[in-house]
Amino acid sequence: MVRKPIFAFAVIALYVSSVAAQQQGLSPKWEELTAPDFVKAIHQAQNVCVLPFGILEKHGPHLPIGTDLLDVRYAVTNAVQQEYAVVFPEYYFGQIFEAQQEPGTVAYSLGTQLTLLQETVKEMARNGCKKIVIVNGHGGNNSLLPLFAQAQLATPRDYVVYVFGLPHLDVPGRPALKSPPGNDMHAGETETAHMMVARPDLVHIDRADSQSGADQHRLNLPGSVYTGIWWYARFPEHYSGVGSAATRDLGEFDQKTWSREIAEAIKAIKADDESLKLQNEYFEKSQHPLDTKQ
Repeated sequence: MVRKPIFAFAVIALYVSSVAAQQQGLSPKWEELTAPDFVKAIHQAQNVCVLPFGILEKHGPHLPIGTDLLDVRYAVTNAVQQEYAVVFPEYYFGQIFEAQQEPGTVAYSLGTQLTLLQETVKEMARNGCKKIVIVNGHGGNNSLLPLFAQAQLATPRDYVVYVFGLPHLDVPGRPALKSPPGNDMHAGETETAHMMVARPDLVHIDRADSQSGADQHRLNLPGSVYTGIWWYARFPEHYSGVGSAATRDLGEFDQKTWSREIAEAIKAIKADDESLKLQNEYFEKSQHPLDTKQ
């Protein structure tokens, strides 16, 4: 008799367990799972959990305040149908100081943002999420989330935080944009197209041209100089682009691309056996810096 390696049996067992879980119809959404099913879901997800990260802010005169939150959760929900993971409930506690003058904006203090996010991932990890993927859906978090991820090296922890940034949508086959180049950054053609797919019932395309999304160019500084007021100086209506140019074809293409990219990232993260090892190695060495070989 030829003996099959133990590893082969382990792979078969994992596959059978995965198929069984799928047949049980486990929801990927944290808030929809019962406590017993949550345990099964974490195992099915191989301890990978996704935190879609949105915001509450004005999106031109025609899109809902929760556009970024709705969009990113839609993309993640489709992604985990391709590569199963547990999805954390609505999260919108990010950076949006630049839009405080607009109705509906909720801007938490920086300390609250960082503390709440740290407490959230800590609680996710305590519940078995040892690989936490923060998927960003809001441009204003582009600096916050890498800072947060870097800060995870401050103290030892038994989980890894990954940040999946805004999607790379300029890929072959994408419908051509009608908007002026470089001015489609907020509630314009692209975001409006995305919402036409994610939540078409909340898009008021007839209102899109009631305000201007044109760049006002109210600062004259070198490109290497940064100041926090830059966005308000350019787009005081908190609207950048031409929402009325959006099409559902563009939205469908982008949403499929976004979801595929997230699914591919989740798959790679499931296979990542090095990050936690390296993180633990780093923490150990950081306790004895004089012993680090020079």
